[in-house]
Amino acid sequence: FDKSKIIPWIALRNTVGVLIPLAAGAVLHQPAAGAIIATGALNVSYSDSQQPYRQRARRMLTATCCVSLAVAAGGLLATQHLSFVALTALAAFATGMMGAVNQTAADLGVTTLATMIVFAAQAMTPTIALESGLIALGGGLLQTLLAVASWTVGRYSPEQRALSTFYGALARGASWGADALASPDIAPAASTESTEAQRALETLNGDSSVEAERYLTLLNQAERIRLSLLAIARLRVRLSREADGANETAALDEALAASSRALGTISEALRPSSGKTMSGEPAAEASKLDAAAEQLRASGRAIAGDARWQLNALAGQLRAASELAFHSTAAGRLAFEAAEAAAPRPLRLGSALARIRANLNLDSAVFRHAIRMAACVALGEAINRVTGVRRGYWLPMTVAIILRPDFTATFARGLLRLAGTLVGLVTATAITHFLQPSPGIEILLVGAFVYLMRCFGPANYGIFVTALTGLVVFLIAITGVPPGPAMLARGANTLVGGVIALLAYAVWPTWERRLMPESMASLLEAYGCYFEAIRNAYLNPGPEAQLRLDRARVAARLARSNTEASVTRLLAEPRATEARFAVFGKLLADSHRFVLAEMSLEAGIARSAPAPVRAAFLTFSDGVISTLKQLAAALRGAPLDRGALPDLRELHTELVRAGDPHFGRHALVNAETDRLVNSLNTITGLVAGVSA
Repeated sequence: FDKSKIIPWIALRNTVGVLIPLAAGAVLHQPAAGAIIATGALNVSYSDSQQPYRQRARRMLTATCCVSLAVAAGGLLATQHLSFVALTALAAFATGMMGAVNQTAADLGVTTLATMIVFAAQAMTPTIALESGLIALGGGLLQTLLAVASWTVGRYSPEQRALSTFYGALARGASWGADALASPDIAPAASTESTEAQRALETLNGDSSVEAERYLTLLNQAERIRLSLLAIARLRVRLSREADGANETAALDEALAASSRALGTISEALRPSSGKTMSGEPAAEASKLDAAAEQLRASGRAIAGDARWQLNALAGQLRAASELAFHSTAAGRLAFEAAEAAAPRPLRLGSALARIRANLNLDSAVFRHAIRMAACVALGEAINRVTGVRRGYWLPMTVAIILRPDFTATFARGLLRLAGTLVGLVTATAITHFLQPSPGIEILLVGAFVYLMRCFGPANYGIFVTALTGLVVFLIAITGVPPGPAMLARGANTLVGGVIALLAYAVWPTWERRLMPESMASLLEAYGCYFEAIRNAYLNPGPEAQLRLDRARVAARLARSNTEASVTRLLAEPRATEARFAVFGKLLADSHRFVLAEMSLEAGIARSAPAPVRAAFLTFSDGVISTLKQLAAALRGAPLDRGALPDLRELHTELVRAGDPHFGRHALVNAETDRLVNSLNTITGLVAGVSA
C-alpha cells in the first residue's frame, strides 16, 4: 500500500467528471448515452495527474482520442470475428511495445485496448458506432477540462524543497571556513539535510521521467560536493601547517567562499516558487575554482596537487548542479524543451518512435512482453468469439490488464484482481439485494466507487479492482440491465482470463535481481560504443561514420529502455532490498546525464565548424572508453581497482589546456566532456559500492 499515490483532489475531480454525464443522462431520460459519456470520462481519468497544465492536457487529450477511437472501432468490427481477433492481437502488441516509451504510455495502451474489447461485445451500425465514439470523446473532453481548470499542484515541490535545503546547508558549511568544516568535534556539514533529502527523494526511484532523474542527479551531485568540500577543507588545514603555504591556503579559502556563493544561488533556484531564473553566477564562481587550481599547479607540494585535483572536480560538480538546477526552473524547463525540439529527431532523448524502433528485437524485454501480450489477448478474444459466453469480453480484457513485463507484478495483479473481483461482487450484490437503491442512489454509489478507485486504487491494486467491480455493477444497473447475471458472467470470465495470464507468465518468468547488474553493464558498454562512434565521427566525418553513429545510438537507446524497465521491475520483487534498488536508480539517473552529454557531442558535429583534433582529445577518449569497460566488467563480478582507472579529471584539464579559444568546436567539446567526467566519476563511485 503506497500512501504517496493517494491524491484526494484528483480523485474528487475525476468523480465529478463521471457523475455529471450520469446525472444529465438521468434527467434527460438518456441513461445509455450518459453511461457512454461517463465511461469515456472514467477511462480518460486514469491519465490525470499532478503534472503541469500543458503536459497534463496533452496526456489527457491523447487518452481522449484513443478511447474515442477504441469505442468506434469496437462497435464497427464487433461482427467481424477474424478481423477483430487480428486487430486485438495487433493492438495488444502495440500496447506491450509502449513500455519502451514509459509506463504512462503503457497504461494508456491497456486502457485503450480494454475499451475496444468492451465495446466490441455488441454490434453497432457504422452510424451508431461513430456516434458512440463522439459521445465518449465528449466524456474525455469533460474530464480534461476539469483537470486543466483546477489549480496547480507542484508535483515535485517536496523534493525541490528538500534539495534546496540540502544545497543551502552546503552553502553555509562552505562559508564556515576550513577549520570548522574539517573539525572532528562537530558533525560534517549538511549531515541532517542529506538524510532528509535522501528520504524525500526515495519515491522517485523507478520514476524514469526527465524531471525525476534530474532531481536524483542533483542529489548525487550534492553528496559529491559535500565530500569534495570536506576534502578541500582538510587539505587546506594541512597546508596551513606549512611554513610558506600562505598563497595556497589563500587560494583554497577563496575557492570555499566561491563555492558557498554558488551553492547559495543553486539553493535559491531550487526553492519552490522562488521565481529565480538562474543566470551564470554559479558557473562564474566555478571558474574561480579553476583559477585557484591553476594557481596551485606551480606548487611542488604533493598536498597542493591533491587540492588541485579536488578543486577541478568540485568545479565540475558545481557546473553540473548549476545546469540541473536551471533546468528545474520554469525558464529552464522551457529552454530544455526548446533544445529538445530543435535537435534532429533521432537525437531527441524523448523520441518515442526511436525508442520503439530500438526495441524491435528479441533481445528487448519490452519486445518479448509485447509478443506475450499479443498472443494471450488474441487467445482470450478467440475463446470469447468461439464460445459466445455471456460477457465473454471480460476474459481478454482481464488478460490485458493483468499481464505486466515482470513476474512479480503479473502474479500480484492477477491474485489481487481475482480476490478484488470476488469482494466487489459480494459487496455490490449485498447492497443491491438489501437496499434496492433507486436510480438516484445508484448514481451516487457509482460516484462513491469512482472516488474510492481513483483515490485509493493507485495505492493498492486490490482496492482498485474491488471498487471497479462495484462501479460496474451499478453502472450496468443505471442502463436498465439486471446486474446479477452480468456480474456472475464477469466473475467466471475474470477467473479464466486470470488463469491464462498467470500460466503464460509462469512458462516464461524473469527474476530481475539476477539480471539487473548485467543490464546496467550492458548499458555502460552501449554508452562506451556510442562514445567511440562519436569520437570516430569527429576524426573521420562522412556517411560511413554517420551510419555507425546511428547504429550505436539505437543500440544505446535499446540498452537504456531495457535498464529502465529492469530497475522498475526490481522494485517489485520481494527480496530486492531498498538500498540495492536505490543504488541502481542513482546509476540510471547519472547515466542519463552522461548520455545527454554524448548526444550533445554528436549534435556538435553538425552545428560546429571543423577544427583540428587535439591529441589530448584522443587520450581523453581512450580514458572514457576504458573506464566504461572496466565499470561494466565490475558489474559482472570482476574486481574494480579504482587506482588503476584513468584520472578523467586530470585528462580533462589537459584537454582544456590544449584547446584553442578561436575554435568553437573546442569550446563545445570542453563543455560537454566536463559533464561526461562529472557524471562518470559519480557512476564510478556508485559501481564501486555495488561491486564491493
